[in-house]
Amino acid sequence: MIAAAFDETDLDHATAMAERAGRHMTQHGVAPTPNNFAVWFSYSCNNRPELKRTIDILIAGKRKFDSATNRELFSTYLAAGSADATVSDVPERLKSVMAEAQRFITQAIADNHTQIRAIGNVAERAESGIDPRPLVECLVDELTKAAARASKLEVNLGETSRELDTIRESLNKAEQRANTDTLTGLPNRRALDEFLRASQTAAMETGEPLSVLLIDIDRFKKFNDNFGHGVGDQVLRLMAKALRDGVREKDLPARYGGEELIAVLPGADLAACETIAERIRRSVAECQITRRSTGDILPGITVSVGVAQFRPGESMTQFLERCDSALYLAKRTGRNRVVTETRLEGRAVVNA
Repeated sequence: MIAAAFDETDLDHATAMAERAGRHMTQHGVAPTPNNFAVWFSYSCNNRPELKRTIDILIAGKRKFDSATNRELFSTYLAAGSADATVSDVPERLKSVMAEAQRFITQAIADNHTQIRAIGNVAERAESGIDPRPLVECLVDELTKAAARASKLEVNLGETSRELDTIRESLNKAEQRANTDTLTGLPNRRALDEFLRASQTAAMETGEPLSVLLIDIDRFKKFNDNFGHGVGDQVLRLMAKALRDGVREKDLPARYGGEELIAVLPGADLAACETIAERIRRSVAECQITRRSTGDILPGITVSVGVAQFRPGESMTQFLERCDSALYLAKRTGRNRVVTETRLEGRAVVNA
């Protein structure tokens, strides 16, 4: 990974970058592991602008480069499967389309050169005083061939364009599937991590607030045991709709895991997030759940919600753990309520 950044003849420059990376790691207390070195080597070389921008923001925010932060940096910007995917990951049919396009464009260029030479020969013969009629016929013939070649090229380019559109659509759908929870239709944990990471960086850069609300369905296991997992899945989809409808367009609602849902609210402070959380809690409590197979009205569902606001410099793990503690305090103190992180001060919260 690191060697690919420099040519063998550029050993001095590579050595200097390695030394600079080592100094950065020592200065910021980064453990000298291979993955950490790869991150800071890339930072020193400035060959990934987004990585450098993120680290600069973290440094400005006096963020501690702990193991969680270091893992996030490596997995986001350097690990296999990140945005910097190699050419070898390109689908084979895309390679085939590009090769075919290159082939007929090359042929068109060659045909064009042939046509230019042929027209040049006609011009030379015209200057020699030869009967113009066969020359005109020859010229018309060459222009007809050129028009036919142009028409063929246009058809081929149109087919290639349509094929590329199909490939692009397939890739977009594959990306959407990779980022979507199949049961609820909400973004999944992978999409959540990407969005939250970007939102944290933006919050540190702009000074805007960032909050998260974490939702857990009360006594969901008992509900599943009584009515079956099929009905439980129906409830999860209902909760997902309530969450999606309750947040703003710029927010990200997602499935956090199991019966837990989450929403990331860029630009929202703790009070605004609490208001949104309470609106969602109320809408869920007012829902009437009907069993599709029988039409029976089932017992109502309630949710507990934890709310926390991002503190510049903290890791994603610390942020979510604080929100999770607020959620469990909501469950310990009666369920069907919203609890913010301010209630955690001076309390030892034990998961229930």
